[in-house]
Amino acid sequence: MNEITSRFLPQDDAQRRELHNEVHARPSARVRLPALIVYVAVLNNGVTREQEWAHLRLLPGHSDLSLESLQGNFLRLRCDHFTVKWERHTEFTRYSIVQALPAHAGWGAELPELSSHVVTGTDWLRGLPGQTIAAIHLGMLQADINQPDMIAKAQAWLGEGAVLASRMGNTTEGLPHSCILTHFRIGADGFERMLVLAPEDTSGARAGRISQRLLEMETYRLMALRGLPVAKSLSPMLSAAESQLADMTGLLERKGESDQALLDLLVSLAARIERATAEHGFRFSATRAYDVLVSQRLAELRERPISGTQTLGEFMQRRLSPAMATVVATEKRLASLAERVSRTSALLRTRVDIATEAQNQVLLEKLTKGQALQLRLQSTVEGLSIAAISYYVVSLLMYGAKAMHAAGVPIEPEVAVGLLVPLVLWLVWRTSRKIHAKLKDAAN
Repeated sequence: MNEITSRFLPQDDAQRRELHNEVHARPSARVRLPALIVYVAVLNNGVTREQEWAHLRLLPGHSDLSLESLQGNFLRLRCDHFTVKWERHTEFTRYSIVQALPAHAGWGAELPELSSHVVTGTDWLRGLPGQTIAAIHLGMLQADINQPDMIAKAQAWLGEGAVLASRMGNTTEGLPHSCILTHFRIGADGFERMLVLAPEDTSGARAGRISQRLLEMETYRLMALRGLPVAKSLSPMLSAAESQLADMTGLLERKGESDQALLDLLVSLAARIERATAEHGFRFSATRAYDVLVSQRLAELRERPISGTQTLGEFMQRRLSPAMATVVATEKRLASLAERVSRTSALLRTRVDIATEAQNQVLLEKLTKGQALQLRLQSTVEGLSIAAISYYVVSLLMYGAKAMHAAGVPIEPEVAVGLLVPLVLWLVWRTSRKIHAKLKDAAN
C-alpha cells in the first residue's frame, strides 16, 4: 500500500523505496587486515531459500534467524570474531566468511594450510546447499608492495603455477594502493588462491571494496564461461543443419523433390533450431551479461603492470575473450541459420504459390470450355424446346380449326393452321427472348 512519506510530496509509488535502496542492496564489507576471506559460490538451481535459511541457522548464535531476513537477497551475520555474508543471485548464491588470518599463513609462509582453519567448521562449509561453481581463499596481508622479492614469496604462498600480478588503484599521490597476486589454479583442497598485499594504513572500507571486486570478477568469469560448453556442444548440430539446409536449397533449385517432402524437411529443421534457441538462449544472454560485469570489475581495479608478470586484465583478454567470441559466434550462427531457414521456407512457399496459380489457371480454362460447351448445349436445347412448344401450339390450333370446321365455319383446318405455323414459331421465339431478358435483368 502506498504511503505518504512527506507533507511536501505526493503519495509514494509502491516500488519507490525498493528501487531507491537497490544501490545499497549489497554493500561491501569492512575488512580489517590481515584477514582471510573464505568464499564459496554455489549454483542454486533447485535450492530454496528455506534450505539456505536452515543452513544459516546452524551458525553459532543464529538459531533464531527468521526466514524473513532472507527475503532481500543479502544478509550479513556477525558471529564471534568473524562474519558470514549471504547473497542470493538469479543463478547462484555466494557465501563469504571474513575471519582473521591464521598465524601460520602470514607473508612469506610456504603454501600454508587454510581449508582446515575455516572458523565455521569444514562440515558447515561442505554442507552448503547447491553445487560449487567458485571457491576462493583470499588472503589480505599487510606488506610492502614494492619489495623486490614479492613475486617469489607470493609463489610460495600460492603454490605451483605462473603468478599473475598487478598493482591496483591510485591514491591521492597518484600511486597504487595495493597489489593482487594469483595463479587462477584450483588446489588439492578445491580452492583457488588469491593474495592481496596492502600497506598497514589501508582502511577496512578500501580492503572490503578490493575483496568484493576480486571475488565478483572471478565468479562472473566462471559464470560467463558456462556458455562455452554449450556453444561447443551445439557446433556439430549447427554444422549438420547448415549442410542439410544447403542440400534442401539445391533440391529446391533443381526441383529434385516434391514440395511436400521439402516442406516436411524444412519443418523438422526449423523445429530443431527453435528448440536449440529456446533451450540455450538464456545461457547465451547470461554469458554476455557476465562478460560485461567481468570487464567492469577489471576496469575498477585500475591495474598497473609489474615487470615480468602478466596483469589480470591481460590474462583475461588472452584467455576469456576467445571463449566469449566463440559463444557470441555460436549465438549469431544459430540466429543466422534460423533466418536462412525462414528465407528457404519463403522460397518454397513462393514455388508452391506459383504451382497453385498454374493449376488454378488450367482449372479455370477447363471450366471456361465447359461453360462454353454447356452454353452451346443449352442453345441447342432451347431451339428444340421452341420447336416442341410450337408443335404443341400448332396442334392446339389444329384442334380448334377442326372444331370450327365441324361447326360449319367455311375454313380448311390444314390450310389455316399451316398458314399460322410461321406466326406461332415467331411468337414462341419472341416469348423465350423476353424471358431471357427478364432473367438477365434480375441477375444484374
